[in-house]
Amino acid sequence: MNSSSHTPDEGLIREIGVRTLSLSIVNLVVGAGIFVLPGVVAAQLGSAAIVAYLVCSLAVGLVFLCFAEIGSRITRSGGAYAYIEEAFGPFAGFIASMLLWFGWSALSDAAITVAMVGALALAFPILAEPVPRSIFIITLLSFLAAVNVIGVKAGVRLFVFNTMAKLIPLVLLLAFGIFAIKFENLAIMEWPPIATVGGGAIILFFAFAGAESGLSASGEIKNPSKTVPLGLLLGLTGILALYVGLQTVSQGVLGAELANNMDAPLAAVATEVFGEWGAKMLLVGGVISIYATVSGDMLSAPRVVFASARDNNLPKFLATVHPKYKTPYVSIIFFAAVVCVFALSGTFKPLAVLASGSILIIYGGVSLAVLRLRHRDGEPNPGQFKLPFGPVIPVLSCLVVGWLLWQLTVEEATALAALIGVSVLLYAIRIVSKRAQGRSKL
Repeated sequence: MNSSSHTPDEGLIREIGVRTLSLSIVNLVVGAGIFVLPGVVAAQLGSAAIVAYLVCSLAVGLVFLCFAEIGSRITRSGGAYAYIEEAFGPFAGFIASMLLWFGWSALSDAAITVAMVGALALAFPILAEPVPRSIFIITLLSFLAAVNVIGVKAGVRLFVFNTMAKLIPLVLLLAFGIFAIKFENLAIMEWPPIATVGGGAIILFFAFAGAESGLSASGEIKNPSKTVPLGLLLGLTGILALYVGLQTVSQGVLGAELANNMDAPLAAVATEVFGEWGAKMLLVGGVISIYATVSGDMLSAPRVVFASARDNNLPKFLATVHPKYKTPYVSIIFFAAVVCVFALSGTFKPLAVLASGSILIIYGGVSLAVLRLRHRDGEPNPGQFKLPFGPVIPVLSCLVVGWLLWQLTVEEATALAALIGVSVLLYAIRIVSKRAQGRSKL
């Protein structure tokens, strides 16, 4: 039996099924961005914005088809980290783990926590004060950590509830907004250049990021060879339908005015559809959306820390499983503390810049890992998901990721290179330390 088909016993409980995984993916992807996305894309593409969604859905589909195959073969905790580590070894795995749990999950969670507190401060000005703000952030993250320590079922229940709560205002706006559409507003009067469509697709690609985090708890997914591909398919299909529907309703209701509402376009649409209370509903929905995303990450991201520690890439104590609750509780507490530290810094843009670049590197690594495992271990076993057309889809996925990385600004590329450099340094220190310990025992 090859290594990619082995299912290890990590001491965790497999409680996550297709429905829960697909909801987790929806929760982790549909964050605060959807509340501003329609206006941003309309400002760039006008009524042709829907074209960018179709281009982006193709690009995202290529990447996550790779996740579907490799996720059905490698079933231990860690998600993208485990896939890259299995394919390319400890060094690549260490870099991937740092980019995934720190560069992506921790920093993006800290950034959107800052955004959430800023939104709440509009309604509760006391949260703009340093001490109440800090107490609120610490209390919030402590609560989320405690729920996930108690057990994976408790963590699953929390994010399922939060996901449903944040989807309700969006689905209501979609359902009632259809009847307020003025169809002349949907007519594409002028087709934008390909380069402009590409720019819009890049913005949307980042809005689709996050689905991979749902696979970080692979060690707690039931029958992963079937659950992972199906969960990804259902989750991403639901997200695409929601995004396209909201863009269509927004364009149909506001028309050319949509491009002038870049800060809160959905709130403007809700005001037209429901009246003044509609804007308040969307404000509450935005706060719940951010909270739900952080709660979902609190379930998935600590599993990457746990998996990396179990593989001796991080301190071993981080791989400790709670004797009663069977959860990686030390990793959960550690991850919550890291998010808390950066959220207390009060910065948003630098955190978001690092997060965006980190996840693109991960996507490229997973696409290459599919090719590596096929070359080393052969085709997926019967019962595991297999991509059609041989190497075509992984190669196209790599090209898409490379094109997107090429669009990064100098500031973004420099920050990403610095994070990778620090990760390489930490790995070198780890190797030197291990060798020193080995010599001392002789």
